[in-house]
Parts: sequence; structure tokens; C-alpha cells
Amino acid sequence: MTEPRAAAPRSAADGAPGAVRPGGRTARVRAAVLRAAGDALAELGFGGLDLADVARRAEVGRTTVYRRWGTPAALVADLLADMAEQSLPRTDTGELLGDLRANARLVQRTLADARQGPLFKSVVAAATWDTRTARALADFYEVRVAEWAPCVQQAVERGELPKGTDPAEVIRAVSAPLYYVLLTSGTAPDEPAADRAAEAAAAAARAGVFVR
Repeated sequence: MTEPRAAAPRSAADGAPGAVRPGGRTARVRAAVLRAAGDALAELGFGGLDLADVARRAEVGRTTVYRRWGTPAALVADLLADMAEQSLPRTDTGELLGDLRANARLVQRTLADARQGPLFKSVVAAATWDTRTARALADFYEVRVAEWAPCVQQAVERGELPKGTDPAEVIRAVSAPLYYVLLTSGTAPDEPAADRAAEAAAAAARAGVFVR
């Protein structure tokens, strides 16, 4: 979702299994395993995520997967850290509504994707009862919010928004309705829903709703 990247999620820096990011063969193995883990999550959900199955899908040894990640939760944490790093950079249109609309449409396309939509549903569901997954998901969104927050800061500087507007809250207000549609209806939001979410967040921000 380039701007300078936000700090790496804690799961990528706290010595957790799978957190090391060397190059060469180890990097290729990690990429294959994370790709396989994402496929398994999308197909089976968190409850069906099995390290042996992931190893089979990735065509790597079970011992490698068990030694490096150890648990499904650790694997999901590393997957989310990698997804945050690989997400598209924010769009800079030069005006608030254009930026927020670009953000909303990116979220909408992600949730409507045949692989990414089910993957996120599985991770969000798992985060309600698994503390490590909840932490990894929070870290993922911390990175993404930090990526897009400058568009709100720039709108304040341009005089589009009142001083004291909380950039992170504006960005969260764009995405929240789209996730609500996905999680409560079982269907992905469409592009008009994304545009409405962006327009509502922009209007609220202009009205001072997000001023601290």
C-alpha cells in the first residue's frame, strides 16, 4: 500500500522464529514457506494451518519449517510482517480525498482478491483468540497506517484539515467500514463502497472529528 518505511513490526525484530531475513537459499526457502502458508490460510483458515502441510506445499523439509517457525502462530506472524513490507506504497494525488480514495480502493481490491480476502478473514478470526496472531495483526496495521498517515499530515499543512487532526485515526476510518462489510456480510466490499468510505472519512476529518 514509496515513502520511508515504518519500523519493522515487532515480530520481525524480537528474535521470534522466522524473523531472520538473510539472503540466498534461506531467503528462497522463507519466501516459499510464506507463500505456502498464505495459500493454506486462504483455503483452510487458521484452524487448518498445519506446519507439515505447509512444508509439503512449499516443497521443503518439515524439520526446516518446525525448527524455524515452530508454531502456526509464529508462521502467521512472519507472514504478516512480510506482507506489510511487500505492500504497495501509498499514492500521493496532492489532495486529501484523492489520497483517501486511493487508500480505500487498495483495501477494497485486497479484500476482494480471491486469495487475500479469505486470508485476512482467517487471520482476523484467529486474532480474536490467539494472542500472538493478534499482536502480529496489530503490527501489520501499524505499518500500513504509518505508510498512509503522511497524506493526512500533508492535508493539514495545506490547510485542508484543521490542526491537531490525528492522521492515524483518519486512515483507520477509511478502512474500518470495508472490513466491517467483509466480516459481517461474508462478501467483499465493492469500489463504490470504497469511495463512500473515503468520502465519509474526509468529510469527518474536515469537520474536526479527528482533532485531538
